Parts: sequence; C-alpha cells; structure tokens
Amino acid sequence: MNISVKNIIKPLSLLGLISLTAWFINTSIDKNAGGQEKSYIISASSYQLLQTELASLNVQPTHQLAIINAVAVSLNIEQLAQLHAQLDIQVTENYKVEMSGGNAWGKRKWQPKSVVNDLIEASAAHSAYNFGDGVTIGFLDTGLDQLEGTSSGLGLSTDLYGKDKFWGTYDAINNSISNYSNEESGHGTHVASIAGNADYDVYGKVYGVAPNASLVGIKAFDAEGKATYADVIRGIDWALQVKDQINLKVLNMSFSGPARSYYWEDPLNQAVMKAWQAGIVVVASAGNSGPDPMTIGVPGNVPYIITVGAMTDNYTASYVNDDKVATFSAAGPTVEGFVKPEIVAPGGHLSGLMAFDTQIVQDHPEFHDGGRYFEMSGTSQAAGVISGVVALMLTQDPTLTPDEVKCRLMDSAHAAFNNSGELAYSVFQQGSGMVNVADALLSTASGCANQALDIAQDLAGSDHFFGPANINSDGNFYVEGLGDEYVWKLNESNLDGDTIIWRMNYAVNALDWKNTASTDTIIWRMNVETDTIIWRMNFETDTIIWRMSVADSSTGIDVNNWVEQQ
Repeated sequence: MNISVKNIIKPLSLLGLISLTAWFINTSIDKNAGGQEKSYIISASSYQLLQTELASLNVQPTHQLAIINAVAVSLNIEQLAQLHAQLDIQVTENYKVEMSGGNAWGKRKWQPKSVVNDLIEASAAHSAYNFGDGVTIGFLDTGLDQLEGTSSGLGLSTDLYGKDKFWGTYDAINNSISNYSNEESGHGTHVASIAGNADYDVYGKVYGVAPNASLVGIKAFDAEGKATYADVIRGIDWALQVKDQINLKVLNMSFSGPARSYYWEDPLNQAVMKAWQAGIVVVASAGNSGPDPMTIGVPGNVPYIITVGAMTDNYTASYVNDDKVATFSAAGPTVEGFVKPEIVAPGGHLSGLMAFDTQIVQDHPEFHDGGRYFEMSGTSQAAGVISGVVALMLTQDPTLTPDEVKCRLMDSAHAAFNNSGELAYSVFQQGSGMVNVADALLSTASGCANQALDIAQDLAGSDHFFGPANINSDGNFYVEGLGDEYVWKLNESNLDGDTIIWRMNYAVNALDWKNTASTDTIIWRMNVETDTIIWRMNFETDTIIWRMSVADSSTGIDVNNWVEQQ
C-alpha cells in the first residue's frame, strides 16, 4: 500500500527544527566561549536602532547590508549576548561561500567550435539580429577580465559591431569600482564568456548566446573561488543600487553553498529575493553535488528564481539522441519540497575565454589551449547559458517581468523523453527540460510561475511557503496530485540504453508542479538525537540509506566544485 508519510512526520519535523536551532546556537557559543571574535550577519527590524546599539558597544560593522536591514560585524560572545539583550535581532554566522566550478578532460590544441547556440537553437534569434542588445548582465563571481577572442577586437569588452559593452567591475570585497577587474581565478570570466562572448569561431559562428549584451562584473570571490556571505550580499546590494543606471536586468550567480536553514531564513537568500522583487531576473546554478536527490544548494533553493541544471551533448554536438543530464548536476527537491532545477542547459565541456595566468589555469594547465580558451564543465556554465537566453528574451520584449521570463522559459523547454514516450529523467533532475531559445521567444505563456507564492509576504515574514514534493512509502520522491510519471524511482536507471528525444511536454498537467505551493509545515523528518536530517528511509530494513548531516560553520559556499568533464 502506497501511504504518504507527510502528515505522520510533520510533528517530528518541527521538533527537529527546534533541536537544530538549539544545536546551532549552543555550538556557536561553545566555539566562541573564550572571548574570541567571530564575524556575524545581524539583522533587526529597525536598521537605525541596530546601528545605534552597535555604536554603544564601540564596534564598527565591516559591511553595511541595508538590503536586508543587516550588518556584518565581528563580536565576541559577551558582546553578542549584550546586543541581544538590548534588541530583537536575527543572528547568522558570516559563512564562507565558494563558486560552482567544473573540469575538463583532454587538452584542446585548436580553436574550439561554437556549439552551444546550435544546441539551444539560439541561431534563430541571431538570424533575426537579436543579440541581446540593450540588456546588462551582472556576474556575481570572481571578477571579469576584458579579454579579446581570436577575432580582432571582439570578445568581452566590445560587441559584434565593435562598440564598448563593458561596465567595469564592482569589487564587493574591497567596496570599490574599477574599469578593470583583478580576476585571479578565471571562473567569472569563463562563465561570462558563455553568455556574452562576441568572438567568432573558424566557421564564422559566434560563441556567446547574447554577444551584444552589456556585461558588468561583481567581484565577491577570491582566486580560490571563496567568499563570505557579507561580500556576496554587498554585491547584490550594489546591483540593486545601479540597476536602473546601467539597465542591469539579469544577475548570474554561479555558486552554491549548503542549505543550513529554510530558504527564507538565510540572509543571502533574502538578498536574492530582494533582487527578484526589484525586477532583476536572478539565474543561479543548481550546484555540482549531484546526482543524488536534495542536493540543491544556496541560493538555488530560493523558489522564486531560475535554478539551472546541466546537460551534456556527450561529445556529439550534431547527434542529440545520446544527450544526457550531467551526473554532477544537483537535483531536487529542496528541503521545503520545491521542484528544482527549473530548467537544464548545456554545461558539459564548454569552451570559454580565460587568461593563461589565472588560478584555474595554473592548477589545470592541460585544459587550456595556450591561447585564449579553456574547457570546463559545470552548472556554472549552464547558468551562463540561461543568463544569455534571458538577455535575448528581454531584448525582444523589455516589458517582461522576472516571473514572466521564468514562466516562458519553462513553458518552452524541451523535456527529455525515452523511446517509450516516458520522461527520461524526473522533474527533480531536468525540471521542465532543456532550454530552447526559438520556442522561448515564441512563447506567449503567462501566469505559470510563482503564482502561488507571495514574495512581499515572504520577505515581510508574514507567510512562508512549501512546495508540492513528497516522499512515498517506497522512499521515492513524487509531486503531489500528479501521476506516476512524476515519481522519481531512485533505484531505476534513467535510460537503460534508450535514446533521448528532446521535445515540448504537451501533457495536460505538465505545468502543474511549477505553480504549486502552500504554507503547510515542512514534510521531512529530522533526527533529534543525532542532529542529522533524514531524507530517505529504507522501508524494508528500517535503516537510513541516504542522509545529509547538518552543515557546520566550516562548510563553505563557493564557485561550484571541480567535476569530471562530461
């Protein structure tokens, strides 16, 4: 008998969350008991009063994070307790963050072909002279080099017509603006070139999805692809301040960190939600921690934004039947039960611009061509593809809201089916399917994204939301209210030798999961005794067969970790 466990485990979930919160507070106090200072992100309903109380303690914030009514400040435990006694505050450690990276296998000794635009059918937009003109994409990353490609003068600093399109870089680490970025990693430049490289390959095909889109770098990550929450939030805050001046309509976030709380409690996610609410389309990588369920990280777990998984052409760009979702691509559902990612895009062995003296090239010189191009895999690169696609959509129709962009992307995506006409991957792996630019630009869909959510109420703390995912008695995830085709049978192979067919999903209920949410309590069970979140149980042996420990303060958020090239 297939019995839902949702109602049975709700009380345990709430007790577990209380235990987890207490565990975090006690752990923080124990680690900081000796009077040693630690960096915190502290928010209060009154931003001005918070500043006044901090001044009375004779401490100076390192970051002013007005976007979420917060500051980053270093305090010892006595100062923190004193502040808490004077004011109702929310306290989060200033966690480390890391980027969503990738890897390449096999040295390329010649200029690579441009393949992404053919895979996603962006060439149709280019034929209509839609190159992303008039839209600025921000890259919250490691910085952005103004590299030229192999075509004279073309690359990241100029568009196809030789016009300047680079807005410079805001350094969120040092709170400064420069025309030139100190890009030590190479990650940010590579991701940006996937979206906006105006260089041509030897066959005359342009590399970037939106080669005429303007670019701006927001540097929050160092040479190793690491950052703090405070620097990332300050970068988002800056993006909101300048968005109208430079027409910043898209914000790419190719990084991921562990989910330590509900999405609405995380201060980085709060800043991300503010950006979406302000009219910026936020595109985040799913992360490279797949293929297991519930591996979506921060900020990809925010239900409002567009979270991107990765697929690969399996090194056969002209033959689509062997395409597959990359095994490193993180999968949903989220802790709150939302289906993620919303969409997948090419993220396997993509060639992009990267300087020879950057950290990634120094660590992996065999993957650089010795000139201008480097080959990487990752959901970071897939997010860059989607950011370029969004620029094309906004060039065609600048009036589209973020919710409308998300709706049309999902409505027009091509899901992966097998020979039997069944979904080759669950919605928790492929979302709506693979992005298709031609159909996205033709789509007139509306009201199919975020309609059951209320971002204003969410940010105000009045209402928070849970998605339609659940787990059945067999330990498999499913979407409530939908059929067996929306059950992720974890013990079954996805393909079994079948070929892949990418096509639009014409099922009557194909879009139902995309617009479903409730304010019910969390559905997952938490083990109070071991501080471990239990995601799936083996119902035959009653043992835990898949779990994730609660992240501690040492777990970083970064540009996604290196993965084997696919």
